[in-house]
Amino acid sequence: MQGKKLYQEKLFSSFQLSHRVPENNFYRRLKEVLDLSFLYQQTHVYYGKCGQKSIDPVVFYKLCLVGYLENIISDRKIIDHCSMRLDILYFLGFDIDEELPWHSTLSRTRQLFPENLFEEVFTHVLSMCVEKGMVCGHTQAMDSAPIKANASMDSLELKVPEEQLEAYLQKARYQSREDRKSKENKAPKTQQIITASNQELQQVKSRNRNWQKNQDQRPGASNKGAKYTSNKTHYSPTDPDARISVKPGKARKLNYLNNISVDTSNHVITDVKAYHADKKDNQYLQDATKRLQQRLKKQGLLWRNLLADAGYSSGENYAFLEKENIISYIPPHGTYKGGPAGFTFCKEENYWLCPQGKKVTFRKQRMVKNSLQNHYLTKRSDCKNCPIKQKCIGKSFEKKIGITVYVDEYERNNKRVRSKYGRYMKGKRQSTVEPVFGTLTQFMGLRKINTIGITQANKVMHMSATAYNLKKLLKFVTKKTEIMVNEAITCFSVVKNQFGSFMSFLSLQ
Repeated sequence: MQGKKLYQEKLFSSFQLSHRVPENNFYRRLKEVLDLSFLYQQTHVYYGKCGQKSIDPVVFYKLCLVGYLENIISDRKIIDHCSMRLDILYFLGFDIDEELPWHSTLSRTRQLFPENLFEEVFTHVLSMCVEKGMVCGHTQAMDSAPIKANASMDSLELKVPEEQLEAYLQKARYQSREDRKSKENKAPKTQQIITASNQELQQVKSRNRNWQKNQDQRPGASNKGAKYTSNKTHYSPTDPDARISVKPGKARKLNYLNNISVDTSNHVITDVKAYHADKKDNQYLQDATKRLQQRLKKQGLLWRNLLADAGYSSGENYAFLEKENIISYIPPHGTYKGGPAGFTFCKEENYWLCPQGKKVTFRKQRMVKNSLQNHYLTKRSDCKNCPIKQKCIGKSFEKKIGITVYVDEYERNNKRVRSKYGRYMKGKRQSTVEPVFGTLTQFMGLRKINTIGITQANKVMHMSATAYNLKKLLKFVTKKTEIMVNEAITCFSVVKNQFGSFMSFLSLQ
């Protein structure tokens, strides 16, 4: 007999979420494991003693976590998504007839709480991973990647000299009123003034000419604002902390730099930080190392090895890591050659010997592109009638050698990198930190920063990393439980077989 289902809403019903959410559900298990009650004590200073009650800080943070666990970066969509999921409502502590907070409450509360609070939650979850034996701390892999900022290249403004700033702003305001697109300029006055030297501006112009010749056919090159832009000449009034950065073969964008460290044992994120995207990776290594070293020390873990790519290579970093008793496995940058070909270095007397037996003596130390170098020169008389002058120095009068003062640190690191164990460490790094970045950007809501400012970007990155570690934690606990159950079953089977054999022996007697 054919059935036909008719729907009619009941006035009264008996319903419990705990009966409908399965025992093995992810959010049910997460609710049992995650305790954020310490947030009440940490956040009470940010609220008054009268007025309407605010959103529960634990509920706020759980809602944010759900967004990253479900790969949703819009606050409005987070609320809509949570209201349709019974397991998430159970995780949040809401019943089916309770209204969730308004979506703008998430944005306001995120701005209210300081960034150190989000770091504390990240550290709390990391401590849970350490207690479960997921983090050894011995070897850490470090890497960084640009994350798109919540600002468009079309909004870029031109930096002008200080004496012309006021006239330029008046003209811009008048044009905005005419176009009915007047917006607040959030950039400080210091960022609106051009500070680049004439030499730097000339380099920008030269790069622009090369871009015009070589990059016009690249993807995104036709976008307004994608060409002829530099942090020395332009800034974003929408998000002043965002910086223009570019990857080879890709159009320029306003980004933040996400720097993370990952433990190689179970791929748990041990450190995360938002930086400006207009600097090189090696300029942030020492800051990240100090922060991570303190965190691991508080967890009672000893850090011994650091794995990173060539972007973190510099003599200053190698010397710093040796001072901190950390062994580096960082490939040297392509600019390091170890000295000119055919020249021999005499370390005792600190000079170079050319192929013709002439000395290239030490003259002075100076900074070149934020790196300290030793500079050596020959005498003009030594090079005047040299048979290999044209090949060696061309039209110059003397041979000049500029080499980093950290040659010994470079060579010790390079020896480790070229060894068999160093090649193993390279594979370890590639299989550890790079998949983590792929997971964060594609599946954990970090494909774009949906906030304004580097402080808010840092909060977003910490929450995404926290969500990633929680997924790792639950997966590890489940896997460990299954292993223990299988071992118990195997042990029981062995004992049963041995007991059966013993009983058979007794029956024969």
